Amino acid sequence: MLLGVCSYKDKKLLLVDIPGTYSLMSNSPEEEIARDYICFGNPNCTVIILDATCLEKNLNLVFQTLEITSNVVVCVNLLDEAIKKGISINLNSLSDFLGVPVVGTIARRPCTLSRLQDTIYKVVSGEIVCNPKQVKYLPVIEDCISMLSTDVQKLLPENKYYLCRWICLKLIDNDVSIINSIETSLDINLSTDDIKIKLSQIYKLLKKNDISSNNFRDKMVSSIIFNAEDICNNVIKYKKVNYPARDRKIDKILTSKKFGIPIMILFLGCIFWITITGANYPSSLLSNFFGFIQEKLVIIFDSLNAPSWLSGLLIDGMYQTVTWVVAVMLPPMAIFFPLFTILEDLGYLPRIAFNLDNYFKRACSSR
Repeated sequence: MLLGVCSYKDKKLLLVDIPGTYSLMSNSPEEEIARDYICFGNPNCTVIILDATCLEKNLNLVFQTLEITSNVVVCVNLLDEAIKKGISINLNSLSDFLGVPVVGTIARRPCTLSRLQDTIYKVVSGEIVCNPKQVKYLPVIEDCISMLSTDVQKLLPENKYYLCRWICLKLIDNDVSIINSIETSLDINLSTDDIKIKLSQIYKLLKKNDISSNNFRDKMVSSIIFNAEDICNNVIKYKKVNYPARDRKIDKILTSKKFGIPIMILFLGCIFWITITGANYPSSLLSNFFGFIQEKLVIIFDSLNAPSWLSGLLIDGMYQTVTWVVAVMLPPMAIFFPLFTILEDLGYLPRIAFNLDNYFKRACSSR
């Protein structure tokens, strides 16, 4: 994710770029920074940049963002790539479903960026009023939110009432990190007796419906995913009816519990083998070439009767060190990075990230 804060016509804008699936569930420091700024930094507008070629995955963050801020502009980028893949997106329908402006862009075409700028200005100036649609969770979760919302709203300043629903969800989820950020930023106490009593009742109600602290967040995410899928079915058309079918079949193999890790090890092993073995030949050629140049430089310095300390400094020191580094490092880099670029273009690196996600989580590391 690329997060940036900038100003446009004296207004604060928050830019969020989604390179894949992203979440505001605060699993890492960068996610916490994004979440806290959206909630408490008071940006005049939050611009969320989506990839038109994988809209369904990207809508995950959009729905979470709409729960914590209303002034949102959704920018659907890479429309040219979507067209190449036979994907057609009805941006007007998408805007109606989300309740916020949606602008399609192609970064190489300045006219589309001008349209985005105009939309941003209309939002921050109040000419366009955003009315974001909220995700409807399971009925029991909606009932729990209703039970808690009155007590939470009493604690909030009037200009933060829109955060009530989101705060209720975090209290039910018992997300300590987010709760602490809310209390610190808004200077409120969410541990009142009334809230504790309601939470106790809520947990009993959830338990009756087979929802525990372990799967509550999964239920929330499932609702968001189903909602995103439903919207995409209505706003996206494919030239090929079974366009996603091939990707789904590939995903079942490359991200499966049985084959995912072995295939990943095989791919990475092949890349490292090609890099190490393939780099030997250009490294040897470069080393011989630089050695030949070094011999000529020594002859030149001897003919000029240069002192040994000078030739040692310039040739045996600076020249030899630089050429050794180039001869050893350049060939493997010239092989390794293009190979990784190919894997990225083929969409395999995100699948590797998916396979390793649980392991990184157990190691308490960012993914």
